[in-house]
Amino acid sequence: MRQLAIYLALSLCLFASKMMAQDTNTKGEQEKQTFEAKARAIADKIEKITTEEKINLKNKVEEVNVQLEKGLLTTEQAEVNKKKLAESSANTIENKIASVQNDLSDLIQQKVDGKITAVDTTKIYGKFLSVSIGDSEKKKNKSPKPERRTTSQFLFALGLNNVVTNGSVDKSDFRYFGSHFYEWGVTWNTRMLKNDNLMHLKYGFSVMYNNLRPTENRSFVVNGNQTNLEVNPVHQDDSRFKNVYLVVPLHLEFDLSKGGMHNDTRLFKTHQGARLGLGGYIGTNLKSKQYLNYDNDGYSSQEITKGDFNTNNFIYGLSAYIGYKETSLYLKYDMNPLFQNNTIKQNNVSLGVRFDLN
Repeated sequence: MRQLAIYLALSLCLFASKMMAQDTNTKGEQEKQTFEAKARAIADKIEKITTEEKINLKNKVEEVNVQLEKGLLTTEQAEVNKKKLAESSANTIENKIASVQNDLSDLIQQKVDGKITAVDTTKIYGKFLSVSIGDSEKKKNKSPKPERRTTSQFLFALGLNNVVTNGSVDKSDFRYFGSHFYEWGVTWNTRMLKNDNLMHLKYGFSVMYNNLRPTENRSFVVNGNQTNLEVNPVHQDDSRFKNVYLVVPLHLEFDLSKGGMHNDTRLFKTHQGARLGLGGYIGTNLKSKQYLNYDNDGYSSQEITKGDFNTNNFIYGLSAYIGYKETSLYLKYDMNPLFQNNTIKQNNVSLGVRFDLN
């Protein structure tokens, strides 16, 4: 509204200058100052305010983009931050331009009093308009940028965990709904073909937590190079065996997200449609722990044992996921057995839900 008042005031000044042209021509040039010079100075001041604030806004938006690329912000959070920055910048421009209104009021009063010469103010008026209308037209006609060829996601997954013994999970020694897994990490998604959105290479790193809860009051006992499940002589409320791995996942992802066209520019999107990922992972065992919880005569206690338990230090396996947008059904299977030297080979298997958050 303040900018509109400035434009109207300058228009009225143009009309007044024509009405008073004869009076101003009779006065000495030594007693007058040019209206054009002062109006141009005010216009330059407004343009400077706008330009400086644009540069400041651009720098702040670039900082948000850097945070987005590093995975510190989601796409939704980045858009909210950019909108807030734009609103704040607009308010700053409006407040700073408001301070120029006093100069404009004095200039108009001098014009009415005939203290400055009459000139054609069309160019000055147009300069004011270019600050606002020109920017609006640029924004209106600006083409949206296609999504970057490589994007980043925060990975989080959880679900059921168990072991495959002799090719089957039937009659497992571990609770089906009590044994679970968690996984979190960062991945990058790179479109493999420049002009086709179907195939992507998805890679990154993540931390896996695999938990197994034995049945029938049993827990793991190390006997030389063998790690066996044995019945605990004392009744235990809970027994849990946990392995933590640092892994590098790698998947070939097929993304059916629809893009579009804008002014002959093809737009590519990811995680906006059905997705299928096929691949695997390799990694290392960070630690193994066993938790035993007891309740003796009303007193609760927990025993935590940390060691290698003869587990494999190296892990590798196959994994796949299928879903829609950011949510997928997730399956992973360790190709190498849980324990190095056990007579009976047991391979970890997990089934759950996976979230790839842009």
